[in-house]
Amino acid sequence: MIATYKQNEAGLTVLTEPTSGCWINAVNPSNQEIEHLQRLGIPQDYLMYPLDLDERSRFERENGEMLIVLRIPVFQGGEADIPYITVPLGIVLTPEHLITVCRQENEILRDFAAGRVRTLNTAKRNRFILHLLLATAAKYLTYLREINRAVDALEDKLQQSTRNKELLEILKYQKSLTYFTTALKSNELMIKRLQRSDLFSRYPEDEDFLEDVLTETQQAIEMTSISSNILSSMMDAFASIISNNLNGVMKVLASVTIVLSMPTMVASFFGMNVHLPFESHPAAFAGLLGLSFLISITLVLVFIKRDWI
Repeated sequence: MIATYKQNEAGLTVLTEPTSGCWINAVNPSNQEIEHLQRLGIPQDYLMYPLDLDERSRFERENGEMLIVLRIPVFQGGEADIPYITVPLGIVLTPEHLITVCRQENEILRDFAAGRVRTLNTAKRNRFILHLLLATAAKYLTYLREINRAVDALEDKLQQSTRNKELLEILKYQKSLTYFTTALKSNELMIKRLQRSDLFSRYPEDEDFLEDVLTETQQAIEMTSISSNILSSMMDAFASIISNNLNGVMKVLASVTIVLSMPTMVASFFGMNVHLPFESHPAAFAGLLGLSFLISITLVLVFIKRDWI
């Protein structure tokens, strides 16, 4: 799917055909759409690189065109095997157009297309790129806070759990943090390369903006590292807690089994077809019940005293 936008007095408007100073957003483009973009003078490699899900963040120039690839976070849903992943987003800059290429829909480009980003101007392409880099770093921080809230909710359940379900849920978020760590470090290296280039050196405001982007990215790296370390320690601790909870349940069940086996044992002895003491006594049955009850109560008191139940 390809959509073309341009900023004017009415705000961000959708165009039917690309013009100078517009933003072309390509999401999972088909072969025909890629050929259409190539006719605008965009190199095919610059369009294909971001569609590779394993592509790393990088920055390169060739024949007046520039490609920036960064990895952005994507939420797949709470039921997915990995709720949060990262995918490559390509930003292609030509003398006439600015093109973004991504394999799948994401909230960052959706917010840009909806006009939710203030002071956004498609004609100011360098500033547009900086807004996109800053929005990516901010989205990582937003998703990290969501992951922390989800883990806190699972932590409350794990304290009483005897199953591995909640532990496996935490493992899913740990995988997401691993993806975040790899992607953020790659983005940081790419942003530092941009700092060393002359792309944003024309205006001091852009240099300050890029510095803010780097700071936000480093903050996201720090938060991801902290969350990942906490999560790793938490999984080890809660694995022991689950084992202890299960041992407690088994201990109670074993104690109940022993206590209930005593009346059964007494009844078995006095239910045999042989002569037994007091078998003809009128209070024999009540006595047996009392004896069984006394033995069971004694066992319960002994187990409680030894902290077995």
